[in-house]
Amino acid sequence: MQDKIDQLRTLPVAPQSLFIGGAWREPIGGAVIDVISPIDGSRLTTIADAGAEDVDLAVQVARAAFEKGTWSKAAPAERKKVLLRIAELIEKNALEIAVLGVRDNGTEISMALKAEPGSAAATFRYYAEAIDKVYGEVAPTAENVLGLVHREPVGVVAAIVPWNFPMMIGAWKIAPALAAGNSVVLKPAEGASLSLLRLAALCAEAGLPEGVLNVVTGRGATTGEAIGLHMDIDVLAFTGSGGVGRRLLEYSARSNLKRIYLELGGKSPNIVFADAPDIDQAAKVSAYGIFRNSGQVCIAGSRLLVEKAIYGEFSETVARIAANIKVGDPLELSTEAGAIASEVQLKKDLAFVEQAVAEGASLRTGGKRILEETGGYYMQPTVFDVSPDMTLAKEEVFGPILSIIPFETEASALQIANATNYGLASAVWTSNLSRAHRMVKGIRAGVVHVNSYGGSDNTVPLGGVKQSGNGHDKSLHALDKCVDLKTAWIQL
Repeated sequence: MQDKIDQLRTLPVAPQSLFIGGAWREPIGGAVIDVISPIDGSRLTTIADAGAEDVDLAVQVARAAFEKGTWSKAAPAERKKVLLRIAELIEKNALEIAVLGVRDNGTEISMALKAEPGSAAATFRYYAEAIDKVYGEVAPTAENVLGLVHREPVGVVAAIVPWNFPMMIGAWKIAPALAAGNSVVLKPAEGASLSLLRLAALCAEAGLPEGVLNVVTGRGATTGEAIGLHMDIDVLAFTGSGGVGRRLLEYSARSNLKRIYLELGGKSPNIVFADAPDIDQAAKVSAYGIFRNSGQVCIAGSRLLVEKAIYGEFSETVARIAANIKVGDPLELSTEAGAIASEVQLKKDLAFVEQAVAEGASLRTGGKRILEETGGYYMQPTVFDVSPDMTLAKEEVFGPILSIIPFETEASALQIANATNYGLASAVWTSNLSRAHRMVKGIRAGVVHVNSYGGSDNTVPLGGVKQSGNGHDKSLHALDKCVDLKTAWIQL
């Protein structure tokens, strides 16, 4: 496989256009954005920088396709066939898509293969198989009344997705929206658009009607704002930062009150008790739970809470694992952690290191930029001992930096775990079944792993509480964002 990857890594990438109405179009204003590969800092290609006129055209086309009904009124079984073909084409082109995505955002290829095309294909297949098994409701009424609850597509769904796992997260938004019969306007992150533009081409090849999926690339301040303020978008699903999420809520209030669903940041606690069933496994999984994709994972276990009885030994083990993680060329199969996605993100990560040291945090390992001679953006896996009041224990870094915090009791572990504005993911390691259930109930987070970290599939929802957002990706619950309920009250 490495030989094939090496062949794909050098393929030229043509300048990219917008995908609107089933055709590739240049942006009306003609502006483009350079795509810089984090692998070596080189210019890979350009993407179109869409303006408000381009977004308006995409929305008009999406609305027209919805009203035409070729997709929105098709039988669920017909939509299922197309979605299954999309999944098949993603799998057929998986290596090409994964390599293209890695060149764009720096995720290590061993992870990208599973998390990007692998996950996206599974997501399209899941919603393809689900959509003809979702029923309406018959209300319990008097004998002379029939109450029906219909589920109808909302119309035009917009999705704005981030740069860390663009295809995986893009599929979480696109697949349920399409399955329910909606038209979609997708905006990838300007730092990672290439794989989603490739997906648009595959969707067309699979037989998705023109105008049902449209992809507009560009900057958040222009393209994203135009989407947020558009008066004819019914639902907007977003994954990204809290600051942008707040702005999108404001845009909704200033425009048509479109429904906004947000999957925002996290500062997820990973809690290890002394009675964890396998301490060595807990240490390994905890390390990779933060350092995979260089910490650029929404649910990353960035706060490691360790019971004092094992704190010293366990922390040393995690730090040793971190120090031995192979960081480097993300297109090498042996690489365990790839590049930071951009120079801007790398500088933010290093600034957190400086601040942690200034606040008195104890650096166990890492903390520096490495491989600078390659021109790429690489950073050592970094481990700090911190106290719960330090910045590093409170703010999301979105980089390869782990905060380790000791605790004495179950109650104190819960207090520390919940002492954050976020509530996305978490984990508990214990052999005590009762304690595991108490922690699941006590931790304020959308996901609680027990004796594991990560790995949940499409059968369960992903969503946050507090300032980690609202609504859910994955599972049948994701369809709730894409439908309106309509009551039919029929007098017999």
